[in-house]
Amino acid sequence: MPAMNPDPKSTDFGFRQVNWNEKARLVRGVFDSVANRYDLMNDLMSGGAHRLWKQFALSLTGLREGGRALDVAGGTGDLSAGMARQVGNSGLVFLSDINASMLAAGRDRLINDGLVGNVRYIQANAECLPFADGSFDCVTIGFGLRNVTDKPAALRSMHRVLKPGGRLIVLEFSHPTSPALSRVYDAYSFRLLPLMGKLVTNDADSYRYLAESIRRHPDQQTLLGMMNDAGFEDSRFYNLMGGVVAVHRGFRY
Repeated sequence: MPAMNPDPKSTDFGFRQVNWNEKARLVRGVFDSVANRYDLMNDLMSGGAHRLWKQFALSLTGLREGGRALDVAGGTGDLSAGMARQVGNSGLVFLSDINASMLAAGRDRLINDGLVGNVRYIQANAECLPFADGSFDCVTIGFGLRNVTDKPAALRSMHRVLKPGGRLIVLEFSHPTSPALSRVYDAYSFRLLPLMGKLVTNDADSYRYLAESIRRHPDQQTLLGMMNDAGFEDSRFYNLMGGVVAVHRGFRY
């Protein structure tokens, strides 16, 4: 009888441990469920503050007229839309997402907003981006890195596709710097978020996963170290709302 293969390594899906190869499918199921109400829930969950967080992230892109940018896990396209305006008609932005439902929602939204000449769409896995080395002046990933199974691989992939002098912008929920704020945030996340998800999308489980995935995501300093390990230089982070959200920036030289 042939020897059995060792069990594949596991990873987190919220607070659950799942087969490493299963996480992408499970995450896809979450976003298939919420895609049509994703923007509405973002406004409700953050009181509209997510728009200010994204504007701050966009202020760090360094993009100019004619630039090329990639929005990884771009979802419904807020960062893509902002970068499309920054690079103008002579530039190009790729909106990518591993989830077809979210990518379709983003494409429809940007077309409705009149952004048709300088945006392209591609379904892609952040861990193995299908672009040549040195393709982009800026790569962004907004509220998507925590859903990636192999985060170091994704960071290396994003580093690879940047031009020398290009920069990565990571916008993500993070860890509050104040214990008091952390307690309030926990109460909000684990009590109110699932309730809102149930009322608005009829899906409490997906928003329970959201809260859990945030707690499993690396804290600010750990993510900074992961970016450095992936080859980024001059990396730093900016805490927003007391660390509830953080923006990390790093350069490829």
